[in-house]
Amino acid sequence: MFTGIVTDVGIVRSVSERGDLRVRVGTRYAPEDIALGASVACDGVCLTVVDRGRDAEGAWFEVDTSAETIARTAIGAGPRPWAPGRRVNLERALKVGDELGGHIVSGHVDGTAEVIEMHPEGDSLRVSFRVPHDLARFVAPKGSVALDGISLTVNEVGSDTFGVNLIPHTRAHTSWDGLAVGNLVNLEIDTLARYVARLSEAAAA
Repeated sequence: MFTGIVTDVGIVRSVSERGDLRVRVGTRYAPEDIALGASVACDGVCLTVVDRGRDAEGAWFEVDTSAETIARTAIGAGPRPWAPGRRVNLERALKVGDELGGHIVSGHVDGTAEVIEMHPEGDSLRVSFRVPHDLARFVAPKGSVALDGISLTVNEVGSDTFGVNLIPHTRAHTSWDGLAVGNLVNLEIDTLARYVARLSEAAAA
């Protein structure tokens, strides 16, 4: 489990085909503190560490991404696929006793959302997204979503759109300082919203 609070911005150092897609990510995390088999959220996708180490370029860890993961996420889609040089939001798994600063995030991405509009609003940046129709009903005003692993509060919703505000701190400490219209981002809906919708459907049946 994760919280949607990004703790490092990694850099994709290499991508290779080994049955699954093997990705090496440069990080500020100490490799000796990352156990093999540990989970790390990479742009909101829960991935398993299969190797880690340190070289002349610094610390790194490697993860494998399956065809199913690539099909359901923005890893291989849109104008920002994972490739060397790509910046990636990172969060290590939540430990018992850690502060829950965002909201409960599983790292199981539901789909992708497309950036359709961006404009300044005070010191913040208002960003609007288009979301797949089957996921739109789970997004509610003042509810939570995880976008590329970032816990954000929804400001407003439309039939298949929603908007969030990015404060300067979020833009400065995530990979989203280069976000642009047309980008696809990983979307995980709030687990609570999923279960509330399911219970509502069962009650109406």
